[in-house]
Amino acid sequence: MSIRSDPLDELAIPDGTTVEEHDLVTDGDVIVGGQSTVEFGVRGNNVIAGERVEFGGHIEAAGDCRLDMWSDVAEDVLVAEDAYIGERVHVGGELKVAGDLDIGDEVDIEDGFEANGWIVIRNPMPTIVFLVVYLSQLLRIGEEEAAEQLATQLMDAQEREHQPVVVPRGARVNDDAWCVSTPAHVGDDCRLHGNLRAESLDVGSETTVFGSLRAKADVSVGAETEIKGDVTTRAGDVYVDRGAHVWGDVSAEDVHLHEHAVVEGTIRVSGELTQIRDALGPEPAPETNDAEASNDEAEADEIEDDEAEADETEDEAVDAETDEIEDESADAEPEHAEVDVDDADDAEGGDSESATASADSPAGVESREAVEESLEGVIPMAGGPADERENGHDESATVPDVE
Repeated sequence: MSIRSDPLDELAIPDGTTVEEHDLVTDGDVIVGGQSTVEFGVRGNNVIAGERVEFGGHIEAAGDCRLDMWSDVAEDVLVAEDAYIGERVHVGGELKVAGDLDIGDEVDIEDGFEANGWIVIRNPMPTIVFLVVYLSQLLRIGEEEAAEQLATQLMDAQEREHQPVVVPRGARVNDDAWCVSTPAHVGDDCRLHGNLRAESLDVGSETTVFGSLRAKADVSVGAETEIKGDVTTRAGDVYVDRGAHVWGDVSAEDVHLHEHAVVEGTIRVSGELTQIRDALGPEPAPETNDAEASNDEAEADEIEDDEAEADETEDEAVDAETDEIEDESADAEPEHAEVDVDDADDAEGGDSESATASADSPAGVESREAVEESLEGVIPMAGGPADERENGHDESATVPDVE
């Protein structure tokens, strides 16, 4: 930031700032321009106020606190480090300082003050005047590098761990409205009470505002932000980002509304209403050259050939298995041995085992004589030797030869 630029040229509310129980709470510093009114308490790191600034609550500073002349604090002032109180400052409660205290003339502290360090009664130089004198002295002695470094530390909020809350000169801030004549920027993840009135408005994402937004120029509502009121601009455009929710009306020359944003009220435009859409469809497939395409085709053909070979191998295995099963079935069929009747008659003692099939006959196959023995007494013609069988005819009778 340039040294000649005005650091109080806009209302700046950093990320994570909230308004709790009528207190403005932030992790960074609080800088309030001259002739401004803040009608609630302030809790921050360093609290710096210009001339004729009014606070409607108490001040709690984790660092230093500097109040220029003619400032007014309605309640207590608690400072964890050093305090600089200008002349004719009024404190409606008690002043407690953990460090040193520089206090000016005709300071009115209703409930008294307490300091653990040195107490010096003098008129502290106003903050702006002090910075200008200090920088001019550094330049006068030739310490240009040190002067530039100091100016950068004081002016460049981007290099700080926590950006400060900046209230411009002549602003009025309370639970009902935040009224400034400069542009306003609200960070992410904030929670504010009151209507915002500014030259232009930029609200971050995931922020909740319990009030309306009104500006002369453009108004921007971040993603997932909730506005519990109207969004109006006189001569600018309104931008409503993805997931934002506006509970009131929207009025502008042109309105740019995301397709996933919600507006509960009426949208009034004197120009155009534009709906912002997300990218449609899947991402296009990457382009492939001819060589890659040919390689893909060759791989596909190779896969098909492998599958065909696998099918043929499987068919051959099935055929071989079928043939093997058929061979085993053929081997398992019993082979009937031929019985020689003459050999059976010549067997000693007419034993039936001599009339059985040869030793090559398969086991479990009975001979004819064994079957006839089992049927002896059931069928008259069966059983016994062949010469003793009964045939029902006269044995002495002769049988004529048949030619």
